[in-house]
Amino acid sequence: MHALVVLLPFLLLPLVAWVGGLGARRGGVLALVPAGLTVYLAWIRSVVEATGPLTVSLPWAPSLGLSLDFHFDGLGLFFALLITGIGTLVVAYAAAYLDGHPHAARFQVVLFAFMGSMLGVVLSDDIITLFVFWELTGFTSYFLIAFDHERSEARRAAMQALLVTGAGGLALLAAGVSIGQVTGETSLSVLRSGAGSLAGSPAYAVLVGLVLFAAFTKSAQFPFHFWLPNAMEAPTPASAYLHSATMVKAGIYLVARMTPLLGGTELWAGVIVTVGALTMLGGAYRSLLETDLKRILAYSTVSSLGVMMLLLGVGTSTAIGAALVYLAAHASYKGALFLVTGAVDHETGTRDVRSLAGLRRAMPRTAVAAGLAALSMAGVPPLFGFVAKESLYTSVQTLDTIPYASLLLGGAVVASAILGAAAFVVGFSPFAGARPSHAELHEPPGALWSTPLVLAAVGVVAGFAPWLVEGVLAPATRSVTGDATPLELALWHGFTPVLLLSVLTLALTLLLYRFRERLREVPPLPLGTEWLYSSTLAGVDALSRRLGPLLHTGPLRGYVRVTVLTAVLLLFVALAQSDALPEMRRWTPIRPVEAGVALLIIIAALSATLTRSTMAAVLSLGAIGYGIALQYALYGAPDLAATQFAVETLTVVIFVLVFYQLPGFYGKATWGGRTRDALIAGAAGATIALLVLVDSTSGSPSRLAPFFLDAAPRLAHGLNVVNVILVDFRAFDTMGEITVLVTVAVGVRALLQMGKGKA
Repeated sequence: MHALVVLLPFLLLPLVAWVGGLGARRGGVLALVPAGLTVYLAWIRSVVEATGPLTVSLPWAPSLGLSLDFHFDGLGLFFALLITGIGTLVVAYAAAYLDGHPHAARFQVVLFAFMGSMLGVVLSDDIITLFVFWELTGFTSYFLIAFDHERSEARRAAMQALLVTGAGGLALLAAGVSIGQVTGETSLSVLRSGAGSLAGSPAYAVLVGLVLFAAFTKSAQFPFHFWLPNAMEAPTPASAYLHSATMVKAGIYLVARMTPLLGGTELWAGVIVTVGALTMLGGAYRSLLETDLKRILAYSTVSSLGVMMLLLGVGTSTAIGAALVYLAAHASYKGALFLVTGAVDHETGTRDVRSLAGLRRAMPRTAVAAGLAALSMAGVPPLFGFVAKESLYTSVQTLDTIPYASLLLGGAVVASAILGAAAFVVGFSPFAGARPSHAELHEPPGALWSTPLVLAAVGVVAGFAPWLVEGVLAPATRSVTGDATPLELALWHGFTPVLLLSVLTLALTLLLYRFRERLREVPPLPLGTEWLYSSTLAGVDALSRRLGPLLHTGPLRGYVRVTVLTAVLLLFVALAQSDALPEMRRWTPIRPVEAGVALLIIIAALSATLTRSTMAAVLSLGAIGYGIALQYALYGAPDLAATQFAVETLTVVIFVLVFYQLPGFYGKATWGGRTRDALIAGAAGATIALLVLVDSTSGSPSRLAPFFLDAAPRLAHGLNVVNVILVDFRAFDTMGEITVLVTVAVGVRALLQMGKGKA
């Protein structure tokens, strides 16, 4: 039953497609689905808190031992509650925002599919299953970003996000397979409980690199941060859901989940702290230079993700707790500000902050939501953002295990001040001042102001009563650290150095906000890294232009040559790197009749390659087939011999009839080309001979032969084992082969008719 929490958004997609196109009022009913999931997850959390983590398994292919395993613990449930809770508001908001849009139903379908994918990411117990859902989030986000697919900017941004995060997904797959090979286990809960840290493995550095590459690309860390601001081409509901509360937090989740397995080393901490600090400062700096409301929020999100990553890299219980507190606060105020931006854009038709002013009189409720969210983002007490900021300062101030901790603290203060100024730009500037006289504005539909107001109110309630969120955040912290140290959140800790830092941050925030126009006049620092993406694509294009003509030569023999040569090289490298090659201990005696048949096959093969007559080549190939049939007969397989004789006879007849009508083509090949082909063919034959030799001398008992000998008469009621395998055990395979042959025959017949002018 619990597994349906993840699968329910997928199962309801047909219903979502129908209801989502019925208008804002009826489409808003879809919000009851994530709301119900939120209630159900809250109940599961209470059960887990009382009895411990819960693992459920949903059989997928029991005969193959495959199942979907989901693990409910503090960390997974914290993220799942964020996904469904904010998803409830976003679904309701999207119904009103896209009211009357011809593709509103499509948006809701993809949004629900994304919701299910994110739930799969945070609740999967198997790292390979996690990868599958991880890639589904990238796939569905592609369609959300490219929702307005008529615009080239939306298509370009969606492709960029897909390629960057997809590359990280491949790294995650490689990490999962490698962990399975190193430990023999891919279950995350089993690895945490039994396998312990992987720091002692020879592949540790590679595993760290793969996992962090996946996390950094997904959570827009430097230098992969450029895709997130560009993804603001998505509709506002997608931006609020994907790029502030859920998808970009997947990398944060991955680092938190893998910390018990890979954390605790200088490599892990050093890389994460360095990248997190650069992302924190670079994203904050860029947010203050932007004038588009969504791009301001995008760069501030990049900075906030850097803060969370930095805290996870620090790795202490206090820092990890602070990272999760900061994540919860960020989800509430940033989601609210994104939704406010959508409401402003919906009513005014612009997101340029320089063109917006005085909206508080026309949109008072929206202004209240924006103001509360901005104050929380700026860390003004008594809002929850203040609690999160103090948790950040406390965890960094008490560091004594990381060099340059004082620089990190100073950077955190500067970044927080810049983010506060950016919050005021988004939350106050559009609503302050005098409204332009020509503008006739009004409050947007109820869902467009009520949903951000709910998220902003969460920040107010959690700020006054932080103990309300402790019950969710404390188990999440324990899932990462394994430490029973309680998470103590409070609005007031007394007059402490941390409070002084908060006051200093607010003073810097007001100063930066006051002189924001002058700061925009300063030439920006060359911090862009999008050239990495464009250069990589340009390099791949240049390589394909060079390799394309070499590989796509036109004649079929060229494709066969490349395919065979690639297979030979891969097999040869695998054999050379393994210890599978046997020692030549004795020669197997060969009977004269066997030697004669082998000599016949060799002579026929040489004849087929050296003759210039098409008919002689066909007959030589037939002689090879007949020789193989004789080998079958000599080794006690008369049924195979009879089949081989029949097939070879029919093949020779067909080849004779076909090639008789075709001109010769041997004259087109040069001696150099034929020598090259002879070397490739010889290498292929030698490689296959080695494979047969390795298999026959491996000493491993065959499991298939006893199975088929037992199952053929018992299950298929047939004594001819070969026929039973072909007809019964490989029935679908044989049917597929027949279908392919029939399809090809129909196509050839159609081409012949077209050539005669009859079709």
